[in-house]
Amino acid sequence: MILFVSGRCDIVAFYTKWFINRFREGFVMVRNPFNPKLVSKINFDNVDMIMFCTKNPLPIIPYLKEINKPILFHITLTPYKKDIEPNVIDKTKIIEGIKEISKILGVDNVVVRYDPILINNKYNMNYHKKAFKRICELLNGYIKTIIVSFIDNYKNVEKNYGFIKPVPITEEMYKEIGNSFSKFASDNGIVVQTCSEKHNLVEYGFINGNCLSQELALKLTGKKYPLQHVRKGNLCKCVQMVDIGVYNTCTHLCKYCYANYNEINVFKNNKLHNPNSPLLIGNLQIDDIIKERLK
Repeated sequence: MILFVSGRCDIVAFYTKWFINRFREGFVMVRNPFNPKLVSKINFDNVDMIMFCTKNPLPIIPYLKEINKPILFHITLTPYKKDIEPNVIDKTKIIEGIKEISKILGVDNVVVRYDPILINNKYNMNYHKKAFKRICELLNGYIKTIIVSFIDNYKNVEKNYGFIKPVPITEEMYKEIGNSFSKFASDNGIVVQTCSEKHNLVEYGFINGNCLSQELALKLTGKKYPLQHVRKGNLCKCVQMVDIGVYNTCTHLCKYCYANYNEINVFKNNKLHNPNSPLLIGNLQIDDIIKERLK
């Protein structure tokens, strides 16, 4: 089993203490988002690998040597300011965190996500090119891969369109991004790739890859995993992972986020968090149905 921590919220940034408590106790529980009374119990003995996905890796760095499992980090590093990412920490601190993790785990185990690319009057093409070039220069020697994606029309994101005012990305823009990003990455010994994107930019030197491919999972764990269920029109070929996060719990409150669709509930849920509970949010109830998950 590969544990995903997490695509539903930034556990590393806000709930590291809880995660380390769960790891030390040997198990974690997660509610089914579609059937909340159904709770999965996951024993860490059955976990082959952990994939951390975060905008702020700093809280977990002191504990990395304690986690005796293969680890892959996906760290989102974007150039937006507080108008788009209200509660994301200073980007220079994120960069220092990436470097530190690279030193601990190795360059193969930390991937940067320039995700998503949002173009508007403020964050225009020149802005993105300068930002991406600078990221590549600063992380030269610390990472091998940057994954790029473009803003999606999720329902949860559309409510913010009037505020962020995204400009449709034209074919000429894709070409400009493809050519410039490929050059900046190559100049710094980095591969740039897409995952599950209609515009995969392979014609400009990008790799059409996966966030976690069967090949990489096999390399890290020695096991072969099935592909996850089809999404985004059958484009995704990442392996199956078990997400232990909860929607509407991330207080980064990024305007492009698909996982927060009710900011009022974000703060309500945050207040229900108990770092000593087996669940990320709240506690077990007497009528919960608990089933052990083995894979």
